Amino acid sequence: MDKGIIGKKVGMTQIYDETGKVIPVTVIEAGPCVVTQKKTAEKDGYSAVQLAFGDTQERKLSRPELGHLKKANVTAKKHIKEFQLKNADELEVGAEIKADTFKEGDFVDVTGTSKGHGYTGVIKRWNAQRTPMSHGGGPVHRHAGSMGSGTDPSRIFKGKIGAGHWGVEQVTVQNLEIVKVDPELNLIAVKGAIPGIKGSVVYLKNTVKVHKVKQIQQQGPVNAQKASARKK
Repeated sequence: MDKGIIGKKVGMTQIYDETGKVIPVTVIEAGPCVVTQKKTAEKDGYSAVQLAFGDTQERKLSRPELGHLKKANVTAKKHIKEFQLKNADELEVGAEIKADTFKEGDFVDVTGTSKGHGYTGVIKRWNAQRTPMSHGGGPVHRHAGSMGSGTDPSRIFKGKIGAGHWGVEQVTVQNLEIVKVDPELNLIAVKGAIPGIKGSVVYLKNTVKVHKVKQIQQQGPVNAQKASARKK
């Protein structure tokens, strides 16, 4: 079953498992979200649902946005996101999706906007190497240096690393495990770090990775004296 939800990054903390091992987790305030629109294969060519998250004031929305939400009998919401789910036909407009949609042990892909670092040089932005500090380096130790020949092609190709704005990009971290779900507070604890600052909006969806369980079949008699047989 495909799942998707909109949430807000609360921050990072750590929890302990049954064996006492420390697990770093990111806490996400997931939902509640409301289904505001359904896309069907017959009408739109694909199946998807549109979710809305976060209450806001009507004056902060445009008239088309308010009309779209009122058509679905939904109050003013701040964030709207479309999820292409295989079971989108099972959800109806006005249905509420909460954090308990996911459960412990699920693996998700989290999408967010990375932190902004302002205008940076090539060393901080691309991990470029600086020039030597001796032999006439002058005040250009952290500059980009030569970027190409002057005769041919007489230009710099697109995609060349250089100084510029670093961050504020859409980033997706895949295959993160859900460690804990709190349905009462609508909180989801995801193992590891996710992009974005505290309070930023993130999107959770089932991971596209495939988890396979390896099944080892032993052929023939096992020699207990070998080291491979003693490993468990």
